[in-house]
Parts: sequence; structure tokens; C-alpha cells
Amino acid sequence: MPGSSLQSTFRFKIRFSEVDAMRVVWHGAYAKYLEDAREYFGQMYGLDYNLIVDNGFFAPIVDMSIQYKQPLRYGMQPEMTITYCPTEAAKIIFDYEIRHPEDGSVMATGRTVQVFMDRDYQLVWDMPAFYTEWMKRVGINNKDV
Repeated sequence: MPGSSLQSTFRFKIRFSEVDAMRVVWHGAYAKYLEDAREYFGQMYGLDYNLIVDNGFFAPIVDMSIQYKQPLRYGMQPEMTITYCPTEAAKIIFDYEIRHPEDGSVMATGRTVQVFMDRDYQLVWDMPAFYTEWMKRVGINNKDV
């Protein structure tokens, strides 16, 4: 994930409520895992949802992709890495990688794209000032992308 050094990695536990009749994680649970990763990243780097809302914006997901490589099973504690992907566009883009807790093999990968909307639910085409300030604080220069 070139151009970005902003990453966070954490372990999470697969709960029984996330497993389907085939005894593997139901595909819909992955969206929650990605959400948990974004919250973790936001806490670590100061880009949490309160910052966005307190500055008068929403950041809905407009694109989400997940590639399933190996099944996650009940009781596992895989490791997830979330990587911030700088862009010149008024978007927040993250890549995700879920790895097996024992051998480190890739179990799933993903990407989310969020855009900015104002409080009237109108798409914002220019990068909000608070977001460019955040990028400066964490050392991201989106012109280098």
C-alpha cells in the first residue's frame, strides 16, 4: 500500500453469533470487522467519527469490497491490519488484511471508500478543512500521491 505509513494492527475474536450454518463466519460479519478496524484506526490516529461529525460532515461508505481467501472459524483470534491510502480526492480510503493467528497466512483482504457529505446530505467535492489539517498533523501530503 504505497505512499502510506499509517497502519494499525490488532487481534479480534470470532464470536459464536458471527458463525453461520457452515460453521464459518457469515460473510455479512466482515463489514462489522472492517468497521471495528476503522474505529481502532480513528482512535489511534485521531480520525474518529466524532471529529467528522463535530466538523459538520458525514462520511458514508460508498464502496466496499472483500476478498475471501480462507474461512474464519468460531474461536479464532485473527490479526487485522488497516492501512490508510492517501488520495487527492475528497475521500477516505482504507485497505484491510486479515491474517491467520497461527501461520500468518492471508484469510481476507478488503477496501472501503468513504466520501464526505454535509449535514444536508449533499456530496462535498472539496476536501474539508478539518481533514486537510488532520493529514498535515499525521504527516500525509496528498499531493505526493
